[in-house]
Amino acid sequence: MREGNPGATRALGSSPHGGRPVRIGNISGFYGDRLNAAREMLDGGPVDVLCGDYLAELTMLILAKAQAKDPDAGYAKTFLTQLRDILADCVARRVKVVSNAGGLNPAGLAAAIEDLGTGARVAYVEGDDLRGSLDAITPEVTGKPVSANAYLGGWGIAEALAAGADVVVTGRITDASLVVGPAAWWHGWSREDLDALAGAVVAGHVIECGPQATGGNYSFLDEVTDRRYPGFPIAEVAADGSSVITKHPGTGGLVSVGTVTAQLLYEIAAPAYLGPDCTTHFETISLSDDGEHRVRISGVRGSAPPPTLKVALNDAGGYRNSMTLVLTGLDIEAKAAFAEQLLFEVLGGRDRFAEVDVRLLRFDHPDAASNAEATAHLRVTVKDPDPRIVGRAFSNATMELALGGYAGFHTTTPPSAESAFGVYRPAAVPRAAVTHTVVLPDGERRVVADPPTFGSSNASLLAPSASNATPLAPAGPTRRVPLGGVVGARSGDKGGDANIGVWTRDDVAYAWLRGFLTTDRVRELLGPEVADLAIEIHELANLRALNVVVHGILGDGVASSTRPDPQAKGLGEYLRSRLVDVPEALLGS
Repeated sequence: MREGNPGATRALGSSPHGGRPVRIGNISGFYGDRLNAAREMLDGGPVDVLCGDYLAELTMLILAKAQAKDPDAGYAKTFLTQLRDILADCVARRVKVVSNAGGLNPAGLAAAIEDLGTGARVAYVEGDDLRGSLDAITPEVTGKPVSANAYLGGWGIAEALAAGADVVVTGRITDASLVVGPAAWWHGWSREDLDALAGAVVAGHVIECGPQATGGNYSFLDEVTDRRYPGFPIAEVAADGSSVITKHPGTGGLVSVGTVTAQLLYEIAAPAYLGPDCTTHFETISLSDDGEHRVRISGVRGSAPPPTLKVALNDAGGYRNSMTLVLTGLDIEAKAAFAEQLLFEVLGGRDRFAEVDVRLLRFDHPDAASNAEATAHLRVTVKDPDPRIVGRAFSNATMELALGGYAGFHTTTPPSAESAFGVYRPAAVPRAAVTHTVVLPDGERRVVADPPTFGSSNASLLAPSASNATPLAPAGPTRRVPLGGVVGARSGDKGGDANIGVWTRDDVAYAWLRGFLTTDRVRELLGPEVADLAIEIHELANLRALNVVVHGILGDGVASSTRPDPQAKGLGEYLRSRLVDVPEALLGS
């Protein structure tokens, strides 16, 4: 049993901080991110809380595989590496640390942190892991998933901090909850403070991916004049839920309305952003410049959260293998067809595999200036429940084409063995079926209460859309240029879907964009890959943005996808590269 410290506790609903904003600095955007970010954030300037995001749908599958081999595993070990370096200093400086690095084993991570011997008071949040209780999940779960996690909110974190915890680790909470929990604790919010909570959700969404908010992965590279590795972001969250996004002085990158807009559009769907603590209405967000490397977020409205929690299921999908054949020079398509015919003749037909994916990737140019510029790739992927079918039996067969196939045959890699893959499934579960629990530093287990009301969002009760004030699109002559000359984009995966947030830098360009970028136009620009897929476009006039959601482009999720870009990270930049007719009035001289 851990020793208690009654003097360190206080009740939620009161704030000892005089109403000043809480400074929450991000130290990780994914499992494998920059290890030095924790030390740089702690020493770079004043912060009250360090938060780190380590979980994604794919990460849960990775942690499940690790836990299957070692029951004591299942958490993000890189977080523990970071804490070895900084935790003693955090305790001395009274800086709190909050992370979802607990993954599938938050209790194990909490014990490992205590073993560091810093005297830090450690709490953990659990209840998200539903592998032992699948009956309430909809749609009905068949089989035995390797991971099944409900997305919890921030109140377990808030209660742990109120009880005097120095470190709080969780399992699967929403990424934004890493900011919501500390902000609710700091300011003494209640579960009815929906607008403030929604503002914290937005701040959390902006900083959850680390340097993506400070110039990383940013479309308009010319705006980022400081090309050093970007400083990790900080959210200064005020008592009313408004915030300022910034970074430590002297660090690289850029914080601007553009970089914050880009991150706001990352991996979202409809403007009513459903979460466990509230529904956040992205159409109410207002951004403004607050000084150098400072962007103010205000006006965010929240409404009641839904009556269910999102669940992420990962199943063992079977085994896969890929081989990439290089095609050079003339007759690329004919060579590819010949290679495909011979390969499956050697293998005994396509029907022996559960799934076959063949993609011809064209990088070649006529009369190329170099050998490399004359090449294309034929990428063949096979999947099957039987590892023997897709293992060396497949990749070795590919090499039989070396002397009997097309001219210039070679591959990018030698024959390889099979690898296991996972299948992602989104689901939902009633809140009553989930026991959100926080284990406090003294060992007390406390069930975390749900919000008092649930419901669906009612956008008609919110502030009117700014679209009524959008100017008319310019008329006149056009010029054929890349779409990216007038718009930025950021794209990413949402299970089997992908989203592309597209935005402009002024109202006139947005007036043109919202009339130009229809679902048919998106289908035309993205090409055959999306020809039969459902596409939605959501308007966010307040951000001068459109959010494009392409359903099913990633199949059964990242771990299963056979796309060369399985997380759709480059899909937005591909869209920007397409040539379109743009009014000359938008292009300048």
